[in-house]
Amino acid sequence: MTFLPIVDRELRVAARKRNTFWVRIIAALVALVIGAGFLTMSHALEFATAHIGGALFGVLTWMSLAAALSAGLFFTSDCLSEEKREGTLGFLFLTDLRGYDVVLGKLLATSLRGCFALLAIFPILATTLLMGGVTGAQFWKTLLALVNALFCSLAAGLFVSALSRDSQKALSGTLLVMLLLLVGAPLVDNVLGAVTGRGYQPVLSLASPGYVFVQAGRWAGNLYWSSLAVSQAGAWTLLGLTCMLIPRTWQQGRAKHSGTPGGWAYAWRFGSAKRRAALRQKLLNRHPLLWLAGRERWQAAVVWAVSLLTAGGFLALLLADTPSALWLFWSYLGGALTILFYLAAASQAGRFLVDARHSGLLELLLAAPLNDREIVQGQWRALVRMFAAPVTVFLGVQLAAALLAYHATWGALAAMGDAGPGVAAALIATLGNTLVIAANLIALAWFGMWMGLTSRSANFATLKALLFVQVIPWLVIQFASAMIIPLLIMPALLKSAIGSGTPNSVAGGMAWFPILFTAVTVVLALGKDVFFILLARKQLFGNFRELAVRAVMPVKLAIPPPAPPRLAAPPTCAL
Repeated sequence: MTFLPIVDRELRVAARKRNTFWVRIIAALVALVIGAGFLTMSHALEFATAHIGGALFGVLTWMSLAAALSAGLFFTSDCLSEEKREGTLGFLFLTDLRGYDVVLGKLLATSLRGCFALLAIFPILATTLLMGGVTGAQFWKTLLALVNALFCSLAAGLFVSALSRDSQKALSGTLLVMLLLLVGAPLVDNVLGAVTGRGYQPVLSLASPGYVFVQAGRWAGNLYWSSLAVSQAGAWTLLGLTCMLIPRTWQQGRAKHSGTPGGWAYAWRFGSAKRRAALRQKLLNRHPLLWLAGRERWQAAVVWAVSLLTAGGFLALLLADTPSALWLFWSYLGGALTILFYLAAASQAGRFLVDARHSGLLELLLAAPLNDREIVQGQWRALVRMFAAPVTVFLGVQLAAALLAYHATWGALAAMGDAGPGVAAALIATLGNTLVIAANLIALAWFGMWMGLTSRSANFATLKALLFVQVIPWLVIQFASAMIIPLLIMPALLKSAIGSGTPNSVAGGMAWFPILFTAVTVVLALGKDVFFILLARKQLFGNFRELAVRAVMPVKLAIPPPAPPRLAAPPTCAL
């Protein structure tokens, strides 16, 4: 018998997938473009090569860390739960296969794309050793920390996938586990240090892959190898638990817990019988698809919980006479929460059509007396009903917090008289950033619906929406802004400021840099969002039925067999 037969099969299948090669190519292109941009800036601005090498190494490694930590969200969080939903996982255990055969096969197949991406950016990272600013020990420790982060993320996704059946819940559970490791563990250590008065003592933080990455570049008080060992022990523990759980969790649960109308899970998902009847009467007459896509309540409950907690925390800090420096920290926290909203919008937008295709609902919608525009508008109205109110609350809180953060940043410049951009420019920049967040959410929703119609699973639809609408354009916009402003706009602005001969004018010219950067970024981001919204609307309104038929029947109809050959007429005998 072949040792680990599923590993052999899954690796062969993954190696032949087209996206395996595209991930490697995209990773190499992104690293190459960023490296070329840094070299161009160093040559134009005459920076030291060592400073550019250290900055390039930091940018590429932090981006790689974010990609490695998100691998479990999109690659492994639904790999086992999808097999449960399709009913194929049980057939594997009818053979003599064990849990570790299945788990290791899924792990190695899903890790192939991440490993190829890390290998693709390795040559660009290695050039930083030649540029200076990075030591050999720091280089190799950081690469090992990235591999460790990738393994921990994939192990966490497999563990959650073994316990779940729903793709969106598996994605949310994996995100929760990663947040507990990355944010929860260091936060608990900080709180315990503040309560006991001993200061920050890393205990739970040792299990965090992010802490391992941070320790890779430190010299004093380095706990790199200890944290790496603890992190690896935690990841292998999750992997071992997955191997033990998967032979016992693939069966369908009892009827009252499996989503039937009489069970608690169904009540949590759709509400009580009274609530379901009232919602059906309210929405079904307005639009049938609005009721189908908007009757689940737990997605809206989670979004509302995040918005209300954000608003409550903001009001508590506002009433407590918070120091100005804390509002700067709040801006970073708001950015992290914004990413959660992006993930929720993309996930919910793509999930409905993916589930509709798997359950056969999509074929019924195509046969119903609804045109393409009505079907798409029904799901869009359901998304608006679910996200509009909590997103408005969140954006209002973020706008107020950003204004306080701007006030804390430029308070000293305002005291210098006319130096600095002023309150009006700060307000315009803040409003622009808030408008960009709203436009990003709308673009993710429209593009996510398109990807949900064309993708195999909800997680891949979410990944495509985030990658094409947010991640890749963000890199391009940041690169373009960083190249345009320092090379074209700022030299002329500083030249005029220096020509005036006053220190206040020079300081004011430098203070205009974040405003100019924000303005260019806002204009490019809004243009990007308008493009993706129009593109997705054109595809959904114009080609919905064609895309839906391709999704239902992805394999082209076989060519009809050729006509049978004609039999030659029997020879006739002449009499």
